[in-house]
Amino acid sequence: MPTRYSLPMPELPEVETVRRGLTPYIEGQTIRRVRLMRRNLRYPFPRGFAATLVGARIECLQRRAKYLLAVLANSKADYWLSHLGMSGRFLWCATPLMIKQVRHVHVQLEFDEGTLIYSDPRRFGFMDLVYGTPDDHPRLATLGVEPLSRTLTPAYLEKAAAHRKIPIKSALLDQRLVAGLGNIYVCEALFDAHIHPQRVMSAISPAEWQRLTTAIKQVLRAAVKAGGSSLNDFADINGQAGYFQHRFKVYGRAGAPCVHRHCRGRIKSVKQAGRSSFYCSFCQI
Repeated sequence: MPTRYSLPMPELPEVETVRRGLTPYIEGQTIRRVRLMRRNLRYPFPRGFAATLVGARIECLQRRAKYLLAVLANSKADYWLSHLGMSGRFLWCATPLMIKQVRHVHVQLEFDEGTLIYSDPRRFGFMDLVYGTPDDHPRLATLGVEPLSRTLTPAYLEKAAAHRKIPIKSALLDQRLVAGLGNIYVCEALFDAHIHPQRVMSAISPAEWQRLTTAIKQVLRAAVKAGGSSLNDFADINGQAGYFQHRFKVYGRAGAPCVHRHCRGRIKSVKQAGRSSFYCSFCQI
């Protein structure tokens, strides 16, 4: 079964799930052949993309924010970068018959023991080659700190919030501040921290920054452990659906009672910058 995606766009836990699933198949392996079924996905493939990857060995597979980065050896390029967009999926095919069963295949990378396929019905994903360090690439250069790293601290967020009057929800979705966070997990983290998504950054107290930092890390770690959230058709590289959606406390639960036993509130939804924010009307202030 392939790895599938649909709206909303995969967030950090889903991309990390894909990275962990692909690693045993392609890490340390040499790319023998590359087939491109079209000239572009969301953007055109870079010039010489296929030729540059042929003969390259994938040293390891990394994640930066919502991007996958394959570290290359024996290649002019240093990294192969992939973004899954809204519906991109990777599938490891051990036999030619498996390849024929997959629709919307745009890229095939052949290894000694099988073929890695990229399928993307919406074609919002894209691929690129990175020369030099990832931080020099224009799509990665402006990214903020990784939320599961030690660099995401209450002090970091508090400093970034100084004199800023924008809503905390909007700030956390800004990839220049924290890289990899998306709508689902920001809603869940703000609930756990008891912070209303429309609160302005400059009004949040030091104690609340501490709670929020802890909540972000705990929510993301739990989601990764659960294999991400399977909304619509997301599944991992082995075809297994994630199950974190069964643990949602606020996301998608508008009208439902708060999960806190003694809370009188109900989950409400409000639009912020075109996205739905879910929150408890009583315990998020």
